[in-house]
Amino acid sequence: MTDHLVLYEQHGPMAVLTLNRPDKRNALSRALIAAIGKAFERARDDDAVRCVVLTGAGPTFCAGMDLAELQESLDTPKEQSPVWDDATRLAQAYDLIYTLPKPTLAAVQGSAVAGGAGLATVCDLAITVPEAKFGYPEVRRGLVAAMVMPHLMRHAGERAARWLLLTGELIDAAEAFRIGLVNEVVPADRLRGRAEEIARMFAVGGPQALAKTKEFLRRFSKQATSIEECARGSAEPRLTDECQQGLRAFFEKRKAPWEA
Repeated sequence: MTDHLVLYEQHGPMAVLTLNRPDKRNALSRALIAAIGKAFERARDDDAVRCVVLTGAGPTFCAGMDLAELQESLDTPKEQSPVWDDATRLAQAYDLIYTLPKPTLAAVQGSAVAGGAGLATVCDLAITVPEAKFGYPEVRRGLVAAMVMPHLMRHAGERAARWLLLTGELIDAAEAFRIGLVNEVVPADRLRGRAEEIARMFAVGGPQALAKTKEFLRRFSKQATSIEECARGSAEPRLTDECQQGLRAFFEKRKAPWEA
């Protein structure tokens, strides 16, 4: 275990990375994003690791952006705002996971929302528990979920992606399975065991064959937007008056000015 924010365990061919901010619902702080990157790089560079399982500590897989850091950024002058760097770092972390030459599995033990749902979609496969919720409520705060759009659309298709992104509604695990956002829904007490079973399936494949298969899957995917464009698409709206008003309304627990 090299970082208290991401616990790193190896069990046979499987590296298990556990987001470890349960008191903050595993929200994506700058430090956690950096720790995620280091943990995946460690797994990538270890020949003994054949696949990577990503899960979370506590009842929530990941609640998205860290609200304390987000609220702090509202009072920062636009020319000094950290949103550009924050968006770039998260986009790079997503890309690292998506392009990892080893198979990845999200074992979603609780709700995955906004950036947390993004983490699940950049993994090759995802399994979840019946109690989990998934969703992208960004538009309700005046934000744009640009970074997760390509991955959501690959899994769920455009019609389902439009529903999730434009309404901001959360869906349950059964619906996430129906639209292809997750591969399986399993009881909570079976989640770890099922992850181990899938890891053994991965380990049967040749490492080079798996890496080449993932390379071709990326090339055949419809994703054409660069990580720089995705990061810019996520960062720019945060500097608008609409987003500022929406976020302040959210933190003050009142309706956004555009709500009827």
